[in-house]
Amino acid sequence: MAWLELKIDDMDGKVKAVAEDEQEVTLVYDREYEEGDSIVFTNSHPESFYMICVDNAIGNALVYIADTEYKYEIPFGEKKVCYAADAFAGGLHCISAREAYPWEINVYRNMSVNPIDQHRDSGCFPHAFANVETRGESVFAARNAIDGYHAASGHGSWPYGSWGINRREDAEIVIAFGREIIVDRIIIYLRADFPHDSWWTKATVEFSDETEITVNLSQTHHGQEFIVTPEKQVSWIKLKNLIKADDESPFPALTQIEVYGREMA
Repeated sequence: MAWLELKIDDMDGKVKAVAEDEQEVTLVYDREYEEGDSIVFTNSHPESFYMICVDNAIGNALVYIADTEYKYEIPFGEKKVCYAADAFAGGLHCISAREAYPWEINVYRNMSVNPIDQHRDSGCFPHAFANVETRGESVFAARNAIDGYHAASGHGSWPYGSWGINRREDAEIVIAFGREIIVDRIIIYLRADFPHDSWWTKATVEFSDETEITVNLSQTHHGQEFIVTPEKQVSWIKLKNLIKADDESPFPALTQIEVYGREMA
């Protein structure tokens, strides 16, 4: 049984509130957040699965925590617009963390979804990162591609966050899992704010086992499913070699990528 701690730190690392317990911990914070605040989760069992809720507007996230400490930075200003308006707002917050149950972990599921992913590598997986994000804006960050939202008919602030490539021809995005998993299916949601948007007609999925598959894509807001056969044992996947359609818009983008599979036996 893990020993867990949740606390709120200010920008200087001063503790503003703290709660600790075995197996499951809840912290009720009855003040408004201030810029520079962060939620810090400490555990005695790293390299384990936890169910974490940093805000009720985001909900629970089943994540793999590699380290004994995970720091979640409260978003403000431009970084906040890719979240729902009521996220982290007001003067009363309920934050929780618990050890994940085996039946939550050991099922066939979307292995890439993580609504609490951050731009930096925080040791919380899955984690998305890319070699480009349009103008460095949060609404075009790689993390948007694994936040669980499929709204593709617009672009910009929540719920239309996407991974934007700033017209870069060699754009690549990586989904890292933090451990070896089994993968057998990928679903890709292209951003579909037509005619503002273009789309990709073809892409390559590279796997950490040094294999690749090529997928053909269509102009649609629906998820496009690709079976990976035989199934693969991987620690990350990369979407690359993105071929843009021959149309007037210079703006293809990715709304969501879902990677389905299961944990290693």
